[in-house]
Amino acid sequence: MFYSSNRNSYIYIILILLAIMSITRGQFSIVDILLTLPGVLVAITFHEFSHAFAADKLGDDTPRMQGRLNLNPLSHIDPFGIFMLVFAHIGWGKPVQINPRNFNSKFSASTCEAIVAFAGPLMNFILSIVFTVIFYAVTTFASAGFLHSTVGEVIVTMLSYTVIVNVGLGVFNLIPLPPLDGSKILKRFLPYNARVWMEANEYVFYIIFLIIWITDIASLIITPIINAIISGLSWAIGGLFGMFM
Repeated sequence: MFYSSNRNSYIYIILILLAIMSITRGQFSIVDILLTLPGVLVAITFHEFSHAFAADKLGDDTPRMQGRLNLNPLSHIDPFGIFMLVFAHIGWGKPVQINPRNFNSKFSASTCEAIVAFAGPLMNFILSIVFTVIFYAVTTFASAGFLHSTVGEVIVTMLSYTVIVNVGLGVFNLIPLPPLDGSKILKRFLPYNARVWMEANEYVFYIIFLIIWITDIASLIITPIINAIISGLSWAIGGLFGMFM
């Protein structure tokens, strides 16, 4: 899942082909989509809001002027990005635009950009903790009758999917390839010439990104990380709530 401000036509074509491949292979379930969608909306909305909030706190009022300092999903959702997320498992929110020249922080502009970039994934990790706590609170204190009811099963499943989506979005965006947040964080630690070269050849990294996604290399890299984080959250928070049983 990613967001991009550079929507070149060839990238659109490749992404649409991915969606068609997913549909023809039956790689999605309507029920799973409906149960996952609330978590997706929460994850993307808070992710983009966090970018806007961090930029605003560092002195750049561009997100505020563009109406991005709110938690209204309509302010942050890209319809095509949501469509691709559902059918190709690659999606994005509406990019938060910033103007580095507006930063009035004691930090350098590159450091501020890295902070703004990291704010999104950080929020997703925080949300994954919050929803894991809610998940175990519900499964620990709710009655057995409720948990085995249709409503109970739907709520528990949506909470579980919300945790997975937030961990996945947080981890995935930390991959240091444009257009992901990780690339902006990486630039902070690169020499000036390397940073300029990376920005000038961004389209090459877009292609690399699409290749590792199409070939499932990205999944092989991040799935173990996502599973490890989710297992760690379950062990720590589940163990804490286990004290009440």
